Amino acid sequence: MRFGSVVLGVLAIVAPGSLASQVPMAPVARTGQTVTPVFEGWYRNADGSFSISFGYYNRNSAESIDIPVGADNFVAPGDSNQGQPTRFEPRRHWGVFAVRVPADFGSRKVTWTVRLRGGTFAIPASLHPDWEIDALAGEAGSGNTPPTLKLSSGGPVAQGPGGAVAGPVTASVGTPLTLTIWASDDGRTSGSVASDGRGDVPVTLTWFKHQGPGNVTFSSASPRVTGGDGMAATTATFDQPGDYILRVRANDASGVAGAGHAQCCWTNGFIRVAVRQ
Repeated sequence: MRFGSVVLGVLAIVAPGSLASQVPMAPVARTGQTVTPVFEGWYRNADGSFSISFGYYNRNSAESIDIPVGADNFVAPGDSNQGQPTRFEPRRHWGVFAVRVPADFGSRKVTWTVRLRGGTFAIPASLHPDWEIDALAGEAGSGNTPPTLKLSSGGPVAQGPGGAVAGPVTASVGTPLTLTIWASDDGRTSGSVASDGRGDVPVTLTWFKHQGPGNVTFSSASPRVTGGDGMAATTATFDQPGDYILRVRANDASGVAGAGHAQCCWTNGFIRVAVRQ
């Protein structure tokens, strides 16, 4: 449902009886609850294709959940792994990945299915006109656009949930991997805050483990943007070998304030990492 530039995501279709223990308006449980995929909406790309944006709702207040790609976490049709997360952090997370579809996609649908704790949660997504979002073109009224993000100094500039993708880079178990990105913003926001008081436009960065078999520890999960070029750095340390995807989310001031539902205010970056023993 679209109200100007504000779009409320559609929660997954739930198998009957699978949410029997989750009573509406009950206190939020720390652990033991389910994860539901969410269809956020779709947006147009410059090349004529479309991006379908998904997020999720982890109903736990403290429990992070890992669901590997496979029978319990897949996107269809096509490859079961289309960039969806396998690590689900607590509470609501907007626009964590996007599936790009061709210009002639028409009325077809993309469905993300998650199975957890006896429940099956599936969300079909389409290009229905009611679900078009202003993820790139500029939020109605303010003209706010997402921050720009680069994963290398000379790399392409990305905006929006689909973001930028880099790698794979290699790392070793237990050895910190340096991660450097560049982020900036246009200074327009959907709220009243447009600078941090020093004349700088704030961009807030947050790093996540997006996919991978083990745990990832960041030296700073929210590194500060420093200098005039928007550079920010952190390190990631892995406790198991395997293939990982790390996600960095760049929020502008309105996104930090909780405007995730507006779909205008952040950009994702995805770095693939091959970790060896």
